[in-house]
Amino acid sequence: MLRLERYIAAQVLSAVFVILLIVLGLDLIFEFVAQAADINERYTMSDVLYYLAYRAPGRLYEFLPLASLVGCLVGLGMLASNSELTVMRAAGISIGRIVMAVMKPAILLALIAVLMGEYVVPHSEQVAESSRALAKSNGQALRSEHGVWHREDNQFIHINAVEPGGKIHGITRYTFDERLQMVSASFAATGTYSEQGWILKEVQQTAFLGDRTQVSSASQELWQSGLTPTLLSVIVVKPVDLSISGLWSYTGYLAEQGLDANQYLLAFWTKVLQPVGILALVLVGVSFVFGPLRSVTVGQRIVAGVIVGLVFKFSQDLLGPASLVVGFTPLVATMIPIAVCAGVGFILLKRAG
Repeated sequence: MLRLERYIAAQVLSAVFVILLIVLGLDLIFEFVAQAADINERYTMSDVLYYLAYRAPGRLYEFLPLASLVGCLVGLGMLASNSELTVMRAAGISIGRIVMAVMKPAILLALIAVLMGEYVVPHSEQVAESSRALAKSNGQALRSEHGVWHREDNQFIHINAVEPGGKIHGITRYTFDERLQMVSASFAATGTYSEQGWILKEVQQTAFLGDRTQVSSASQELWQSGLTPTLLSVIVVKPVDLSISGLWSYTGYLAEQGLDANQYLLAFWTKVLQPVGILALVLVGVSFVFGPLRSVTVGQRIVAGVIVGLVFKFSQDLLGPASLVVGFTPLVATMIPIAVCAGVGFILLKRAG
């Protein structure tokens, strides 16, 4: 039985691997075309290739649930097409045993997803976004199409790029008073983090004094802020690309600043429950092979898997923002598609048994 389980697992994993390579390759080609339109004397071809290389782990992580579903349909479907599943059933192996044999590699994929999402993707995404922002901004002052915006107390802060290790580039700060009148604006070329705070270099500041302005400059300035390199590594990339621990700590920081943290809570629950979502999608894939897709072609199984996977992703993408607007908890928005998939899978398997 162990040899049979290894055989089923190998079929499923090999199919998932092939699907991942195809989907990732197509996505990187489309991304290359999109980035190539921005190539100039600063943002060169080598910068684009560097950016794509570091984006690859994040895209792999994002496509893993879809690839798990389609790979399960293809791998297990090939066994069904070759009548191997029929022989297994005739030999007295129950559907439950076959499902468990498929779930074992699915659990491995879910574990890989957790490790990638926690340790690989956040770092690679930060390097990718920072390298692109540095190449495009070229050390200039405010360029809002690149970098990140952040608000802290009465300051609005824009940072062109954040390097791993606690170095920032192009720091623009706008300070307002209680009447929301701007009192000063400053720009610093670079900043490094120390125990006392951020040490900004090449600082230029403009103070607004009623009917006149006062311009000053300094080679160095100490900026005390609640932003740490860890928190900056969080805000420089999209919430979905952050680590679970980073999302949790940043939601606490936003709460301390009196800012809305629901968007990051939604990303937190999406990442926490992604392994469960992978298992639910694989369960649907197994139930389809034993049910409605028992005797169809491989191409039809791939089309069905892509449709189900896209519906699952789109439902999560729609319910997530809807929860922020309507007001129900992001946990519920994340759980609904997973629960529906798991329910459909159990019902179809029960009918097949």
